[in-house]
Amino acid sequence: MKKSKVPETRVKNPEPNLKSPDWVIWAAWADRITFEEIKKKTGNSESDVIRIMRRNLKTKSFKLWRERAKRKSIKHRKKFILERKNLRKKVNKNQFI
Repeated sequence: MKKSKVPETRVKNPEPNLKSPDWVIWAAWADRITFEEIKKKTGNSESDVIRIMRRNLKTKSFKLWRERAKRKSIKHRKKFILERKNLRKKVNKNQFI
């Protein structure tokens, strides 16, 4: 088998198969993937994702993830957009002209 000239990039946590529940867990831990994107790709709502996480993670891991998901504003598209707008307002107020 001939090796290609393009180097293979190795990732610590590669993206699992989209059809497996591992992908939902991987996407739920990822900060930049919102619940809306998970719903669009897999059809699982936020409550389905929570149920999958509760079933497949250890208790402590689930509690850590749940706390993180509640605290992060970027897991919901609407909150993410509002947070970015508020951030821009703060930056504009602090700029000196």
